[in-house]
Amino acid sequence: MDKIAFLFPGQGAQYVGMGKDLHDSDSKVKELYSTAEEILGFDLAKVCFEGPEELLLQTKYTQPAIFLQSIALWKFLSDEKIKPAFAAGHSLGEYSALVVAGALSFEDGLEAVKNRSSLMQEACEKNKGTMAAIVGLSEKDILSVCKEASIYGIVQPANFNSAEQVAISGEKRAVEKGVELAKQRGAKRAVLLEVGGAFHSELMSDAQERFQKIIEGLVVNKAMVPVVANVTAEPVTEPSQIRELLVEQITSPVLWYQSVKWMYDQGVRDFVEIGPGRVLQGLLRRSFKEIRTFGVDKLSDLEKFRELVTVKAT
Repeated sequence: MDKIAFLFPGQGAQYVGMGKDLHDSDSKVKELYSTAEEILGFDLAKVCFEGPEELLLQTKYTQPAIFLQSIALWKFLSDEKIKPAFAAGHSLGEYSALVVAGALSFEDGLEAVKNRSSLMQEACEKNKGTMAAIVGLSEKDILSVCKEASIYGIVQPANFNSAEQVAISGEKRAVEKGVELAKQRGAKRAVLLEVGGAFHSELMSDAQERFQKIIEGLVVNKAMVPVVANVTAEPVTEPSQIRELLVEQITSPVLWYQSVKWMYDQGVRDFVEIGPGRVLQGLLRRSFKEIRTFGVDKLSDLEKFRELVTVKAT
């Protein structure tokens, strides 16, 4: 294959039933779920496979669930001996990328995700906020909208998802005003999102401060594959910088479009999304025309991916 990047989804990609086909077909995947239950203190398999959806939507369940599904799928892919040029993950997905890159063990990664998700959920309950998606405005206009709406409270860009789509985050009244202003400026679409809180905003500051103390004890190795960081849209491999950026990420915007563009500029044309859903592939295709995307979400996707690799290798 040409130069390839592995991408990992974040919160919002989850669905009830995800990962069951893998779990039921492979003893190693069952072991991952057993290990997860020991670390988390609850039966994650039951939450993933049976729901209900309202439970899976809670941050403390959502984040470990997506992380585990992504790593389980990657375990299968690793048998194909394909080494990506880069790895990247959207918000939570950055932890999956770091495991794949060898910077974190599965166990340490899950422990970090467990703490991150619990702290973020507590922050959501303490500081009520929301997010909105805006399509069709420039980055300059988005920044201007947030600045004008900030007289109503905290609001800031949270996710630069594609060339046209940006999510803003903050206090409810300020975000609502941001949606109103975006429409006035000609946005193609501006809508409030059904999310648990104001992720990647100042309202997560309490979670960030507490997480910083926890992450000091996290064992981080030098990444064997460069991970393009959400905070900087640049590759990172050094443990000290990885720790620093994981803390900063909690209140900083996810520079996803910029990250993918950086990889594209390095010659990457094949992007493989590993984890539940197809969100990242959709964002990629809307921003970059001369690329190939592939999603690995189910056991059947793995079989198709093997066929693709075989064809490209001949």
